[in-house]
Amino acid sequence: MSTDPFFHNALEHGLVGDGKANDQPALQDLVDKLGDAYLDDGQPRTIFCPAGRYSIRDRGTVWRSGISLIGAGPAATRFSLANPGDPTTATPLAYFTTLQHGAGRHNHVADCTFAHFEIDGSGVILSEYDVLAKGLGLQYVLRGRFRDLYIHDTPATGFGCDFLQDTFVENLLVVHCGRLERSGEWLGGAGIGIGTGGWGSVERCTVSSCTTVRNGTNGIFFELQNREWPRTRGIRVIGCHSESNRFGLSDWGTDGLVVSGCTLIGNHQAGYDVSALGTSAVAGRGGVITGCVIEHNVWDGVAIGNTPGPYTLAGNRISRNGRYGYWQHNLAAGPQEAADNMIIDANEFWDNGLDGIFVDSALADPDIAGNRIRSNGRQCEPAAEGQGDTVFYTAHSLMDTSAAWRTDGHIGKWVTAGGQQAVVIGNTATELILAPSRPGAATAWSEGTPNPGVPYRLPYAPEVRAGITLAASVHSPSIHDNRVWDGEARKTQTHGLVITDRGTCGVAWVHDNDFGGNGVAAVRFDTEPSGGCWHHNHGLDECPNSA
Repeated sequence: MSTDPFFHNALEHGLVGDGKANDQPALQDLVDKLGDAYLDDGQPRTIFCPAGRYSIRDRGTVWRSGISLIGAGPAATRFSLANPGDPTTATPLAYFTTLQHGAGRHNHVADCTFAHFEIDGSGVILSEYDVLAKGLGLQYVLRGRFRDLYIHDTPATGFGCDFLQDTFVENLLVVHCGRLERSGEWLGGAGIGIGTGGWGSVERCTVSSCTTVRNGTNGIFFELQNREWPRTRGIRVIGCHSESNRFGLSDWGTDGLVVSGCTLIGNHQAGYDVSALGTSAVAGRGGVITGCVIEHNVWDGVAIGNTPGPYTLAGNRISRNGRYGYWQHNLAAGPQEAADNMIIDANEFWDNGLDGIFVDSALADPDIAGNRIRSNGRQCEPAAEGQGDTVFYTAHSLMDTSAAWRTDGHIGKWVTAGGQQAVVIGNTATELILAPSRPGAATAWSEGTPNPGVPYRLPYAPEVRAGITLAASVHSPSIHDNRVWDGEARKTQTHGLVITDRGTCGVAWVHDNDFGGNGVAAVRFDTEPSGGCWHHNHGLDECPNSA
């Protein structure tokens, strides 16, 4: 028996850890007992759960300040959540919220560490989505430490903690959480979801070395919880990996979010998202994304919209995404103002399905400089269709033995077969590789694999697939020192720079770019640029319609 009055072995306080007995009542009693002691003397306590399977059933544990929960390691100490006695009740391991418990700045959870254990949410069965069905769901946390946790299969967000001040979230593995988020309507069903704004304009929180895979919405997201609150500064994401989620990482309302050294790959919509999708319909601003690999996302590498700006994208590799490497856009439900002072600097854009950079909403004073934008427009194959004896389907593919497609020439397209649609994430000469119908799904087909021979159809590829496309109002841009070309023998990037009939480019400073070596021409101006200064642009200076 431990003689340390501040360190308590859970097995000495009524918990069993055999996977059979319900350990939740004993855990709640111990948390309350030690929480009261912390209130008396201000000395934090630790609950240690040795190796075992701890069954937490039918209710969550209301957490208290000064109480830490430590295990013997994620493979050793497992908390198995379930609700067989009350199938309408969410069962988080630990929670403390504003709505349920009156959490706030003056009623917060302080000086707590959660470390070295596993949370298995697969036993929580609900008929509909419940935002409380998390692994951890704490609000207003001060000096929190969350490290070395494996959280998986929760119905809602795995790690869903809001308003984290002076807090570190590190070395979390979060897999297949938000499993009840199937429609895209419940945007909380994420791997790591952190609400912001409760502490004011600064919340000092670092998320580092975390891995999030196959979660319902975001791998990691930050969301301003009230549009009247100040946008929060002080949040950093360092060295994280986000794969096969709906979005890899999203900024829905912070100010100055720093994201560095992350890999955002294979996500279903975008690797990195800034938009008004969050609860408050407020997009992030002032963020910096640097040193990241953003690749093989089903739609876009980076999608930024509804922001007033600024935002900085610098020194990243953005490659092999199904549509755009970078898409500037505004969702209809959010603000439509021009984004000011967007910076796209020294990035690598290559092998993306459509344009390297596609500007689809208004910009003012952007800087696009020093980028290498090459061999994009991989979605180059014409329309195709087939049926009959040569056509076969699997859960993740379509094969037509009579086809002769260019490798990855259909990337990013929607294929229609038997009344169903699926997205192509790659192809060989005869086979289309398809994305799962949603994160965590075992098949690309929402209504079952089509029968052999069922007719399929693939649409045309866009005629113009440029390195940089301006398809909205762009005022006073600085576009300089970029090399925009296609170095392949069979070129797919049609132009270096395009201004569409919807786009404008006024009072621009465009100089020292290399637009030569593309498939069709250096530039295409459906709308002529107006004003500004254009000089020393290889491939453009020789064009008769250059400014």
